[in-house]
Amino acid sequence: MAESITLARPYAKAAFEVALAANELSAWSQALSLLANVAASEQVRRHLLSPALTAAQQSETLISLCGEELSPKVNKLIYLLAENKRLTLLGEISELFEALKAAQESTVDVELSTAFELNQEVVNKITQALKTRLNRDIKLQTRVDKHLIGGAVIRAGDTVIDSSVRGKLTKLAEAMNS
Repeated sequence: MAESITLARPYAKAAFEVALAANELSAWSQALSLLANVAASEQVRRHLLSPALTAAQQSETLISLCGEELSPKVNKLIYLLAENKRLTLLGEISELFEALKAAQESTVDVELSTAFELNQEVVNKITQALKTRLNRDIKLQTRVDKHLIGGAVIRAGDTVIDSSVRGKLTKLAEAMNS
């Protein structure tokens, strides 16, 4: 059977194209995130997978749980997913949509983990350096990781820059053992 990300990709691309054409990327992003969170609930998931429900009933259930937050175009996507028995892919669709949105906006989410809190001047310098290196706008989130001895770990998509003391000690140990 095909992986869920492969099954979700055409729906995410179609949703992205509709949102882009209507200049509604942010609204679609919020709606898909909401749908993914609602559909991830175990109770909702069991209800949506119930063979006793028709596709229309599954769609109406999901739409009613989200309230007035969804546009008619998003509702059409829900009906389409229900008819094709793909409502369980909402999490993957949302993730893929966000990746397409970030590529369109030339942005990247970056997580900076450090052993201690950084002042704003250092954060600004790191943000600027990453912006230059990745050639994209940076959405930086910082967090303190008590397990780091010193240094920092930067995660930007698939790229990981480990400049932590722990990372360097691990590399040294691997080099000595080989």
